[in-house]
Amino acid sequence: MRVAIIDGQGGGVGCALIERLKGKGHTLLALGTNALATAAMLRAGADEGATGENAICFNAASLELIAGPVGIICANALLGEVSPAIAQAVGASKAHKVLLPNTRCTLEIAGTTQLTFAQCADDAVLRILRFADSQVKIK
Repeated sequence: MRVAIIDGQGGGVGCALIERLKGKGHTLLALGTNALATAAMLRAGADEGATGENAICFNAASLELIAGPVGIICANALLGEVSPAIAQAVGASKAHKVLLPNTRCTLEIAGTTQLTFAQCADDAVLRILRFADSQVKIK
């Protein structure tokens, strides 16, 4: 399965996910809101990478799974790097989404527990693999 990781700023969330997903049998697509984030995710082991609003909006429509910080569905999150068009494209995508909570984007999700970032990343990877494996068995 082709798994898209979307991130901005320095790409730290995306890198953590890619490092944990590498070698699990899925193609990893790094989509950065900026070149720095994309480059970092490629260094972390992504198979492909693209940068910017158009790349994210174009790919979001055809993806099966999107992962990244929860801010990718919030206009102007990540210090303004998530444009309204990106938030709309990701939110409207039919792709299954695995989003990591992040209080830095001024969005708090009720019902979530205070986990460390590493615990959130590990949980996200388990959810990604569970979804990807279920889709492979269906086809």
